[in-house]
Amino acid sequence: MTERIKELIVRLEKEHSLSETEYAELITGRDEESAALLARKAAEKQKVVFGDAVYTRGLIEISSICKNNCLYCGIRRDNPKAERYRLTPEEILSCADEGYELGFRTFVLQGGEDPAFTDAVLCGIVRALKQRHPDCAVTLSLGERSSESYQALYDAGADRYLLRHETADAGHYAKLHPKEMSFENRMRCLRDLKEIGYQVGCGFMVGSPFQTPETLAKDLKFIETFRPAMCGIGPFIPHRNTPFRNEPTGTLELTLFLLSVIRLILPEVLLPATTALGTIHPRGREMGIQAGANVVMPNLSPVGVRKKYELYDNKICTGEESAQCRGCLEARMRSVGYHLAVDRGDAPGWTKK
Repeated sequence: MTERIKELIVRLEKEHSLSETEYAELITGRDEESAALLARKAAEKQKVVFGDAVYTRGLIEISSICKNNCLYCGIRRDNPKAERYRLTPEEILSCADEGYELGFRTFVLQGGEDPAFTDAVLCGIVRALKQRHPDCAVTLSLGERSSESYQALYDAGADRYLLRHETADAGHYAKLHPKEMSFENRMRCLRDLKEIGYQVGCGFMVGSPFQTPETLAKDLKFIETFRPAMCGIGPFIPHRNTPFRNEPTGTLELTLFLLSVIRLILPEVLLPATTALGTIHPRGREMGIQAGANVVMPNLSPVGVRKKYELYDNKICTGEESAQCRGCLEARMRSVGYHLAVDRGDAPGWTKK
């Protein structure tokens, strides 16, 4: 580790900010020693804010139907080999009921942009879920919608919304998405969500095609200035039925490095160790927690559809990532000095408007 990289890490820890150029310099100049220093400092920050708690969210993947055609995604509209399904409101509520019995107090409803999930349908599901489990938080991750739609869902009881920005560089965004999607609209959605009062999550893929240290630096600067309550990052993993099928997978090493950087930028951020991390390495999620992450999202979806929600190849979907194996996950977290928290796990200081 050079003195310059050490200086940048010390400044980042103290000031929670670098310039775009300095973020790119930090990424380009990283090595094992600097990554270890960052991880140590990130874990220290995490423990100050959250102790040894790792928050759990029960993930319910409600639909593999999507109107969009993102070039990296296995459930893109033009993939004729994708196995499509759509859960009924009753099935979604049943998953939440099971999750509640297992100890979950946050549910994440995630899916493609499925036109069948209108505001009326989704608001009905959110209201019913809140009525059955008023002590729980509801997170939605259902893509781009109108400001009016986001407001209606918030008024129905939704607390959080996850919408990965994917990249904070407009030119890079255009290389990952079809022409009918725009960087400007993605940013509009994130601004609307924050203005309404959601705990907002953004994030990006690490190692996505055409990504550079400079585009990653823009991501980090965006996270620093937007200040999301949550930030989901994970390695890009190609899917065999997409235009990016032959692109290389993002690395564990860079993903862990960036998790640590984000923890130092925003010490109070909710930072998941993603399923994608667990997919590229058997202990990926544990390593993510040690690098500064503090959230895991085991799967509560019906077992029969878990393999069908295939955003990327080889997604883990039958073993210890499942919500039913909560004890397995608890043991994994305890092996690295943490425990699973049984509460909503809200962002520090957040209250609903």
